[in-house]
Amino acid sequence: MKNLMVMMAATVLVAACSGGAPTASAPSQKNDVEWPLHGLNAQEQRYSTLDQINRETVNRLGLAWSFDLYTKRGVEATPIMVDRTLYVSGSWSMVYALDAQTGALKWFFDPEVDRSFLAKGCCDAVNRGVAYAEGKVIVATYDGRLVALDASNGQVVWDVQTTDRDKSYTITGAPRIAGDKVVIGNGGAEMGVRGYVTAYAIATGKQAWRFYTVPGNPADGFENEAMAMAAKTWTGEWWKYGGGGTAWDAMTYDPELDLLYIGVGNGSPWNYRLRSPEGGDNLFLSSIVAVNPNTGEYVWHYQTTPAETWDYTATQHIMLADLTINGEVRKVLMQAPKNGFFYVLDRTNGELISADPFSSPITWATHIDLATGRPVETPNARVFDGKNISLPSNAGAHNWHPMSFNPELGLVYIPTFTLPIAFLEPSEDKDRLPEQGYWNVGFDRMANAMPKIPEEQIAAFIKANTSGQLIAWDPIKQSIRWAQTPGLPDGGGTLSTAGQLVFHGGRGTHLVATDAATGEDIWWHDAQTTVMAAPITYSLDGVQYIAVAVGIGGGATAEAGALVHSWKVKNRSRVLVYRLDGTHQLPPIDDDTPVMPRPAPVTADVDVQQYGEAMYQRHCSYCHGDGLRTGGSNPDLRWSLATSTPSAWNAIVLDGALSSAGMVGFKSFIGEVEAQAIRQYVLAEANRLYESTHTTSAVAGEAQ
Repeated sequence: MKNLMVMMAATVLVAACSGGAPTASAPSQKNDVEWPLHGLNAQEQRYSTLDQINRETVNRLGLAWSFDLYTKRGVEATPIMVDRTLYVSGSWSMVYALDAQTGALKWFFDPEVDRSFLAKGCCDAVNRGVAYAEGKVIVATYDGRLVALDASNGQVVWDVQTTDRDKSYTITGAPRIAGDKVVIGNGGAEMGVRGYVTAYAIATGKQAWRFYTVPGNPADGFENEAMAMAAKTWTGEWWKYGGGGTAWDAMTYDPELDLLYIGVGNGSPWNYRLRSPEGGDNLFLSSIVAVNPNTGEYVWHYQTTPAETWDYTATQHIMLADLTINGEVRKVLMQAPKNGFFYVLDRTNGELISADPFSSPITWATHIDLATGRPVETPNARVFDGKNISLPSNAGAHNWHPMSFNPELGLVYIPTFTLPIAFLEPSEDKDRLPEQGYWNVGFDRMANAMPKIPEEQIAAFIKANTSGQLIAWDPIKQSIRWAQTPGLPDGGGTLSTAGQLVFHGGRGTHLVATDAATGEDIWWHDAQTTVMAAPITYSLDGVQYIAVAVGIGGGATAEAGALVHSWKVKNRSRVLVYRLDGTHQLPPIDDDTPVMPRPAPVTADVDVQQYGEAMYQRHCSYCHGDGLRTGGSNPDLRWSLATSTPSAWNAIVLDGALSSAGMVGFKSFIGEVEAQAIRQYVLAEANRLYESTHTTSAVAGEAQ
């Protein structure tokens, strides 16, 4: 196994990572403070009582050690720390066990995911973390498996396939522990699948139960009464499209009430007029569903966005707390999903307590009616003419990046985004059908094509229309306590501590410490790449550490590639661990900016180029970026040497010559005419970029 081979190389690697020779892990001390669960504890508040690093001492914070991961794709994992070992997952679901004090590699596990599965997912081969229970580290793999590893050596204890490998299921989320079971969902709603959540016995990997989140074909019968109830809220033949509702991230187990809360995703397709043409709320899309963790039986639900059509998932972080509301202590569940409203629910029964906008502006609804629990939609909410702006966009006012809660201050810290989008009804009949070789959204992708303006103006255009900011939200008063000045939408997940600090990604490529009470940034460190994942903190031998996994990627660099392209940030996948008076240094950044080769000439007329652009936006843009602006996880096709010859292009695009790298062939969906039209469009854009950059360079040279 590869993990054993890498264990043998650990002594070589650690010298480069921590600046010293490896040391054996000491046994756990009584004053060690671990981070054993995904959100620290069952409530998933991501709040630590450690306060050695605080507002007065944080200026002394420095790197203790760093570890370079073995891949260069997106990193979104929350590490866990148990028994003086930091367990962190990277892209392609690889797992690293590191000495939490020194960074020495203890073992490494590569699940050897087939790279062609990259085409089955929406948002990069990321992984948001592992679970720990009963001496096992449990990871969900991108190709739909759940693997239990011996925590002491990384050996496989059991390995189960949780999905149909012939369908477009992937898993990027972290498993959750619920009693003696481990629970996992899946992704793939954009690709036309039906969502579900499955529980397995931690000891054996045997399936305990499965809960589907949307109903299937009524002719096949319903799995339970919950599905029969949900089916009454659907119309048409939704099952032919898959239905969606994948639970690709948030789940929280409440041991006090013995309930499991599931955050359910978007519809498949997004356009509700296609999947449910005669209307209906389409349960349980965009809902929080409570189930019995022992049996998987439905208990209650609350739907945040009935008849979801904008990709407004409710898969975002679910947090539990006991709050005093109107003089009464309530057991609540809190969520800030994509749709822009912050929800406080009674977690015993799903009753809506409050819901107010944490993001502004919101164009799809004016408010949530507390009497009915339903949103009051604006007149233009469902106008999809390619001109009407929807806010939030499908990226959400808040996405997967975890929020955190400071119970002392009573504040929730949320990384928010403002990213406008315009949806356009499909222009061709095939865009109304499932399984056409592109995302199953049911909208015309041309609404998101880049304007034909010079490259340097693209960045300014994007900056003027997008922003992000960290906010402190009072869940009782339902109001913003403070909000940072809007800037790049680069905010990562958050960690709150009793040192009255909020740690998070921001300021371009930095890990930032913000004053929890005022919102002032009082410390930051350049991570040399975007910090998307949430940090954690732990203590060993009386020393507090801050740990974070970094590396740009994910949906930001693929679907939102045009936005991230303008940042000019590269992936440097690492684990960074800090302590007071740490002296470890990252290596300097090499200036390895390549020089663009002159592309081949365009040989087709404008009509062919425009047709190629439409085909590109339909089939290619979700991975390679709108208007060919990729954020870096996938190749910028304007630089591709394959554009030089039609045969090389066809071999890749049609025949899948690079399927082992994730680029599968599309000959089942397009022919040579479409493929070559795409090539001509790519060449036209490549020549525009080449002329723009060389003209700029020449002018700069003359000025010197």
